[in-house]
Amino acid sequence: MNDILAKLNTEQQNPNTVDIDVCSTADILKKINDEDKKIAYVVEEQLPAITSLVDAAFECLKKGGRIIYAGAGTSGRLGILDASECPPTYGVSEDLIQGIIAGGKEAIFRAKEGAEDSKELAKQDLIDRNLGPNDMVVGLAASGRTPYVIGALEYASSIGAQTGSVCCVKDGDISKYAAYPVEVVTGPEAVTGSTRMKAGTAQKMVLNMISTATMIKSGKVFHNFMVDVQPTNHKLEVRACHIIETLGNVDAKRSEELFLEADKNVKVAIVMALSNKSKEEVKIALEKNEGLITKTVESLKEEK
Repeated sequence: MNDILAKLNTEQQNPNTVDIDVCSTADILKKINDEDKKIAYVVEEQLPAITSLVDAAFECLKKGGRIIYAGAGTSGRLGILDASECPPTYGVSEDLIQGIIAGGKEAIFRAKEGAEDSKELAKQDLIDRNLGPNDMVVGLAASGRTPYVIGALEYASSIGAQTGSVCCVKDGDISKYAAYPVEVVTGPEAVTGSTRMKAGTAQKMVLNMISTATMIKSGKVFHNFMVDVQPTNHKLEVRACHIIETLGNVDAKRSEELFLEADKNVKVAIVMALSNKSKEEVKIALEKNEGLITKTVESLKEEK
């Protein structure tokens, strides 16, 4: 097992940082930054694989399914972070995109390293989430070999759920269990084996792509604005009105009026501004057009 671990890309010693322990603060930071600069390029190499994963995930959402990230340690925490940010950003339910982590909620705040070695724990965690055939499980493991993640993917496949994976090594074990594997090979860390660094950054970037792209395809973005943002505080209400003003091509006063008329629903307010239709008419049209603003406005214009 030690030989296997030593051969992983993420566990190699980085020749560029062998003297990092005797460097000045400025040089420590420069070495870390130099390594971080490489990550966007290795993610770019995996864009075709990420595209396939996103398209598969979107198909699951269209069928009424969910995306569930499964990971341990840093990978698990990143999955939970990405999932938890989707409801306030895109106005979706907390169930739509979820994250499970080896060791449960306590492991989010305190490392429970032993939990990652159990396939059965992952299976049970997914059973507890009522995993179904319309769902997609995306396994996350920097090392590409975490048993908890493999267990999650195995169980997902066994019930007909869709599977994807993200790891940071070439030919990762978890890739063998996923229909849509992504391998972002980040190489040796600045601090040997500390995969919360480059590997964590790469996984965060890929997760941003997965959730953002699926939400865009689901009609949660118009042009490049978040039109289903939940205005739960003053800052977000101001942002909401600015979005209505910009996309609805109205002045600030009218944007605030539309915001209130639409019961603080940004998407409805925008369509009201663009179509001059009532709140009730807009809601019905949005429902018919899967929440897509462009299609909704076009359909309302055709009704004239």
